[in-house]
Amino acid sequence: MIESRPALPVQHLNFGWFAMVMGLCGLSLAWHRAVPHWGRAALLVSAAVGVLAGAVLVVLLLATLWRAVRFPAQVLEDVRHPLRHVFVAALPSSLVLIATVCVAHAGYSPWADALWMLGSASLMLVTVGVVQRWFQPGLATSHFWPAMTPALFIPVVGNVLPALAGVSLGHPVWAAAQYGIAAVLWPVALALVLVRIGTVGMWPQRLLPTTFITMAPPSVLALSGVQLGAPEVLVHMLWGVMVLFTLVSMTVFRRSLSQAFGIPFWGMSFPLAASAALSLHLAPAQGWVQALALAWLVFATSVIAGLLMATVRGLLQGRLLVPEAPQPAPALP
Repeated sequence: MIESRPALPVQHLNFGWFAMVMGLCGLSLAWHRAVPHWGRAALLVSAAVGVLAGAVLVVLLLATLWRAVRFPAQVLEDVRHPLRHVFVAALPSSLVLIATVCVAHAGYSPWADALWMLGSASLMLVTVGVVQRWFQPGLATSHFWPAMTPALFIPVVGNVLPALAGVSLGHPVWAAAQYGIAAVLWPVALALVLVRIGTVGMWPQRLLPTTFITMAPPSVLALSGVQLGAPEVLVHMLWGVMVLFTLVSMTVFRRSLSQAFGIPFWGMSFPLAASAALSLHLAPAQGWVQALALAWLVFATSVIAGLLMATVRGLLQGRLLVPEAPQPAPALP
């Protein structure tokens, strides 16, 4: 008889935890966009948040490595799970975003280049893994539709992230190629999510904060498009789409906060930061548009600060890194 290993908190550290790094990196980049408006103070905030994001990434990478060695079955379960497999992309996305923060503050460096290439290549592989699941023979609808939530945008549209720093690092062709993948798969993923709502209903209540992820694709497609030379009119069009999904997402904001805190709450962080970054990019040097963009940055910062405090409190109180409560399967037509 094989003796079972004792349960440890790290056993329940799924890949969704890397959304923390994505949110903090996004906030660092958003504050970097505020430098023309608020000067050195914005630069210092951006750098501090970037350092915090790097520290969180290191801790999560070490914990994930420990988990893979100690509990490999749980890691494989996350990779194969009908819903949780999409969150695997949060890890390579974090690597790309950390490299982008480094480039924004220090320019080119071999370390940033290596992180960017590792994250970019890994993100492509994860996307292939997610999409190929759609073509598996005999795939049951009970395993297909649960994954059709806004979290699907992490691996599918995450391929737009490399373009944020790819040009500065000397990889414009590969960055453009991944941008194209994201641009093609975004409407596909959006259609699948909308069909899921019409056929089996909304995603589980605990995943309601991930609704905000719908804001991220148009925001990052616009910001990355600027790096690749996209016309200004396209950037403004994507900003309009972002505003639409922002207004839709805000309708579930209070319902999201009404439930007990969990890691899915971090699904709000990167989209809020990305939308603030795009708004600041488009804001003029003065006027009410600038004031609105800066106010949105303050709001995004407040939300992410609240998420950070709730995470620390949840860890200290032992309410995080625990087994997930079983969720009812969606009612299929």
